[in-house]
Amino acid sequence: MTDPITEARQRAEGLKAAIRSFYDGVMPVDLKRKSRLHQVLDKDDYVRWMRLLNDQGWAVGHWPKEYGGQAWSLLERFSFEDQLARLGCPWVIPFGVKYVGPVIYAFGSPEQKARFLPRIATTDDFWAQGYSEPGAGSDLAGLRTEAIRVESSEGDHYVVNGQKVWTTYAQWADWLFCLVKTARGEQAQKSISFLLIDMRSPGVTVKPIPTMDGYHHVNEVWLENVRVPAENLVGAEGEGWTYAKYLLKNERTAGAIVGMAWHALERLKGLAAEAAPASRDRLETRIGELELRFMALEVASYQAVESMMRGTEHGAEASLIKLRGTELYQHIAEAAVDTLGLAGVAWDAAALHAAAPPPLGPEDAGGIVKDHFYNRAATIFGGASEIQRNIVAKGVLGL
Repeated sequence: MTDPITEARQRAEGLKAAIRSFYDGVMPVDLKRKSRLHQVLDKDDYVRWMRLLNDQGWAVGHWPKEYGGQAWSLLERFSFEDQLARLGCPWVIPFGVKYVGPVIYAFGSPEQKARFLPRIATTDDFWAQGYSEPGAGSDLAGLRTEAIRVESSEGDHYVVNGQKVWTTYAQWADWLFCLVKTARGEQAQKSISFLLIDMRSPGVTVKPIPTMDGYHHVNEVWLENVRVPAENLVGAEGEGWTYAKYLLKNERTAGAIVGMAWHALERLKGLAAEAAPASRDRLETRIGELELRFMALEVASYQAVESMMRGTEHGAEASLIKLRGTELYQHIAEAAVDTLGLAGVAWDAAALHAAAPPPLGPEDAGGIVKDHFYNRAATIFGGASEIQRNIVAKGVLGL
């Protein structure tokens, strides 16, 4: 009998080959160019990208077959994002297909599954994540957004008041999946519920938060007396913390971190090859150190995924991958900007929107600097490095 891990490896290699063929023969030239130059993608670009993936059966390939997926193994899921990132493809927007979709098919009502899952797969609905709040980022148990249930002749509903922050692409979203407090005086984790909020509802206000790359990624979302039908509650009241943990556990792999690091490292090597001879020795030493760190990350990541499949993981592997991967990516990006020299200083955000050439340096110089700026946040979002170190210490060292 074939070992399940061996079978998963074979399927993962087949998936990687299919992705490379898709990139070479199917992916539109304009989208490929934008991605290669790290230019800004707008909502239409991302929707088109997600629908292209869905046409291949990949957007929800990790979902169970009964909901339209392919029941990928963890290794296939990891390899999928890893390969896309190595090719420099656009981000796989996670909020619908990776986050709220699995929560709905695991805990939602039959009506919710029928209503939302098909539109998530096709990106007919664009989703945002309403978790973090001022004072409640890594410590989600401290959230304050409140939802009070009201029974009326017009139908039961919740009245929601509060504020969410760092809400990525909320300006494009049709729906917000949101953690809210539905009880007082209870233990914090027992007072949280999981609501689906229509972003067109009266009382929803989105305010942009400028970031230093000159682009509109993140937002504040204000919720002021927002009426949410009671049927938009996922599962039971007070079980939102359980569903939030499921969401995070369901997305323990971080293949894109490995792939992004590889892609950035390859570009750094290209920049170094074009650098002045006097600086090449220093660059080669720096690149060698980064490459050794990448090799360790790659091996550890794939070993961790296979441990998860076997059920032999320690519980801190995903934190280790996230910690090492994001820090490595930042250091590679720093080295790339250093190697650009003056072209790394002549920053023109407008060029990334207008597809115009940068003021100095190679045609992707602006994109390299943009990624460097944006990914200063990589060691914060998704769980700050300090939190990841605590998880590793607790899970591995028993501290």
